[in-house]
Amino acid sequence: MTVWEERAKRAAERYEDGVARMPTEPDERQRQLTRMGNAAWAAGLSRLMLGHGDEAAEWLRRAADTYRRSWPDAPPGSWGRPIGAMKARLLAGDLDGAREDARWAIGAGAAESEGPIGRYAATLALLVLGEDGEAAALAPSLQGRDDFPRAVASTLVALASRDSTGYPVSIAELLADFEARDEFLEDVPVADTVLVLQILAEPRGLRVPLTSPLLPPE
Repeated sequence: MTVWEERAKRAAERYEDGVARMPTEPDERQRQLTRMGNAAWAAGLSRLMLGHGDEAAEWLRRAADTYRRSWPDAPPGSWGRPIGAMKARLLAGDLDGAREDARWAIGAGAAESEGPIGRYAATLALLVLGEDGEAAALAPSLQGRDDFPRAVASTLVALASRDSTGYPVSIAELLADFEARDEFLEDVPVADTVLVLQILAEPRGLRVPLTSPLLPPE
């Protein structure tokens, strides 16, 4: 069994364990659903790295659905959940689902958030919806902050403004940032944000070829 097969197997087991032990108390339930969403996300990414596209898409859609289920009882400002859902849908090739989750994020007030994660959720949502003008107005508010990754902010700005010079530089910097990391969500070393932003770059004519051990085979 390869390392990625083992990661996929362990993640699926964590998800199924969560299903079997679902709490009834709302706060514990939303926490459990979030853990399950993360496990499904890990299972999907692991299968993506194995080149098993259909299986990966199934698990990534499951992750998005689970994040969405966790939202009603989540604490205010839990913007990681719509972000995770949108990213999972995009990686699964489910653009219609990603647009639905984008509308969820916008409708929940992400664009009015004072914090960077809410604004990130809103910027990502606007890009998913093709509202580049609005995204271009919001994305710069993520730049120059100590509490938000510089390379993510610059890549979002380049995407929204369709900057064919800035995008290749910023996405390469973002990949390098991932390659320098020691920790990943669910211990799955994949440059997931790079993959998602490359998907959004494609219809804007900005996608660039990238290779890395943290990216799946083409």
